[in-house]
Amino acid sequence: MVISESGSENGSDSADFGFRKVPVAEKAGLVRDVFDSVAGRYDLMNDLMSFGIHRLWKSAFLDWLAPRPGELLLDVAGGTGDIAVRYRARGGGPVVVCDINHAMMEAGIERASRRGDGDGVSWVCGNAEALPLPDRSVDAYTIAFGLRNVTHIDKALAEARRVLRPGGRFMCLEFSRPAITAIDPAYDFYSFKLLPEIGHYVAGDRDAYVYLVESIRKFPDQESLKARMAAVGLERVAHRDLSGGIAAIHSAWRL
Repeated sequence: MVISESGSENGSDSADFGFRKVPVAEKAGLVRDVFDSVAGRYDLMNDLMSFGIHRLWKSAFLDWLAPRPGELLLDVAGGTGDIAVRYRARGGGPVVVCDINHAMMEAGIERASRRGDGDGVSWVCGNAEALPLPDRSVDAYTIAFGLRNVTHIDKALAEARRVLRPGGRFMCLEFSRPAITAIDPAYDFYSFKLLPEIGHYVAGDRDAYVYLVESIRKFPDQESLKARMAAVGLERVAHRDLSGGIAAIHSAWRL
């Protein structure tokens, strides 16, 4: 397994970095710093902060995707390769994991080597807004808990459509808006008070998890994301809520 490097960052004005506004040119680097800091404990933190429920969400995500042996998957913001390994275990074809962060991928490569489950998975360092792949080159595109971290969501969605073959599938798993407003106070208390402290004691970086919580709140809700997917030319757009809308799966096709 080899990491190659490609991709670019561009833009102007300002972008959201959690609740802060930062120069657009700086956001990707700031996000990279967050994941550099937590890479070694990222998977453990996912288990702790979701009480293991992220595993059920990812299972539902792959159920809807329905992996097939002949299909090439591009997993963008694939980090430590969790979706890629699960896709392969379900009989899916080869996977390219693309992430902007070397440290996250190195953690994934080390884990795959240790567990012996990295067969058929390759790794490339690249930007979701300028993917280092040709037009119409993959059968499926997934992005799990990564779309909220890109600088320009619409550019990333357009890139997803560009690299998909006609008939190819786009799927996104991301935190979203809970449909039951009665849980908002408890959800906010956990998110803003408890989760950063867990990040401090387990991953050694409270600020990284403050950013991650804030980025969830700034991300478009279910219907807004569907509209943006349709605007770049993705079709048959649909979504399914998970855990009452705390997370959601969005699906679409390039036809």
